[in-house]
Amino acid sequence: MQKVNKITDFYAYSLIFLFLVGFIALFSACNDDDKYIPTPPVVSIESLSGVFAMPQEDSIILKAKVESPLETTLRWSVNGEETSTDSIYTFKMNDLGNYEVKLTATNADGEVSATTPVEVYGKYKYGTFILNEGATLRGDIASKLIFISPKGVITDSVYQKENNGEMLKLVSQDLFICNNKMYFISQRKALTITNAETLKKEIVYEDEIKDLVAPTHLVVLDDNIYIRDNKGVYLFKPSDKSLTFIEGSNGARKNTMALVDGKVFVSKGKSVVVIEKGKEEISHTIDFDGNVSGIIKSADKNLWVSDASGKISKVNVKDYSISQTNELPAEAAKLLTASYAAAPSISAKGDTLYVSALQSKIYRHIFSKNQTDLMVDAKEMVENLNIVYNTVAVNPLTGDVIMNSIKGYGDNIAVNNISIFDFSGNEPVLKANYKDYLRYPAGVFFTYNFE
Repeated sequence: MQKVNKITDFYAYSLIFLFLVGFIALFSACNDDDKYIPTPPVVSIESLSGVFAMPQEDSIILKAKVESPLETTLRWSVNGEETSTDSIYTFKMNDLGNYEVKLTATNADGEVSATTPVEVYGKYKYGTFILNEGATLRGDIASKLIFISPKGVITDSVYQKENNGEMLKLVSQDLFICNNKMYFISQRKALTITNAETLKKEIVYEDEIKDLVAPTHLVVLDDNIYIRDNKGVYLFKPSDKSLTFIEGSNGARKNTMALVDGKVFVSKGKSVVVIEKGKEEISHTIDFDGNVSGIIKSADKNLWVSDASGKISKVNVKDYSISQTNELPAEAAKLLTASYAAAPSISAKGDTLYVSALQSKIYRHIFSKNQTDLMVDAKEMVENLNIVYNTVAVNPLTGDVIMNSIKGYGDNIAVNNISIFDFSGNEPVLKANYKDYLRYPAGVFFTYNFE
């Protein structure tokens, strides 16, 4: 009997033990279920355009990306000042500089912030300029500068607008961008320097260069401004206002010079002459088969050269060797003559060059393939195209090709076109055509070529 009682007691204790274990486990499980894990928001900033930089007077739309299971409030601030509480924020700022945009998301479990820098740059930092000489016979008193933004918005007389009505000197022929400054040279013996992003005038040199005859083109290397004149090339230094003739540069062609690898390349007859920084004489001469009609910097920081024999050459700027020369077919070769155009006969995007001279036909030459194709006769697509004024230019960023044309001289100069072509497809496309802005265009200048 005693033995039975002991067995019964054993089972009873076992049952109690199991009950207690189960109860404790259940209690613990309940506690785990009741344990709360805080979930503050996860936040980031997205630009709908994909960029966080913009020109003055433009805007960037910023979007809050928030993950939160709880009700969440938002707060935007710029440099510490609250600006919005919406999920979408349009950032606008006219003053140049770098700004810190901060987005703060708050829910019951906490507050989290994300920040991003936004750059506001001058509205003329990127884009396309068309410099116009003006027409003395029509009574114009100044040159004018046209600007086409990367979005395709065209603005007339931008220098005048940014300088309280003051105008560029008449017969301005060339411009150059260096160290965030833009330089203009006028045949009326005036050198104008502005801020490259805002076009605000900084200084105009006239008396300092009065000994020149008819300055037409320039390149700038820090404090060294090389000016092509009818006498030759001069070196002007703003720091001491000295004007020095470069020996051996007499006969320099009235055309664009090129700056590559800290050296200035100038067309002169059947040669390209080299001016090295700090020297007051020609350092080297590169010879070609015909009169040089164009010299431009290549994308790989060497030199493209066209000449009147109908050839395009690639020149190594380190040792001045000609790495390759292509001869264009007869029809296109005629366009490489050293005409009276003040702009180079060639324009390039990468390995692809465009040629038109002063005619309406535009040819494309792919240098690596030695392949030349007629892309369009612009007269078939552009109304009132009679005279092509200076040569075509290709945007080194987009590949768009710009042609400036006028109906004629006299009163017909007022009827004109800035035509932009897209040759990326099987057929030419007239992408844009701006009418009646021109006044004897000296050249097309892309800011991207000066980077």
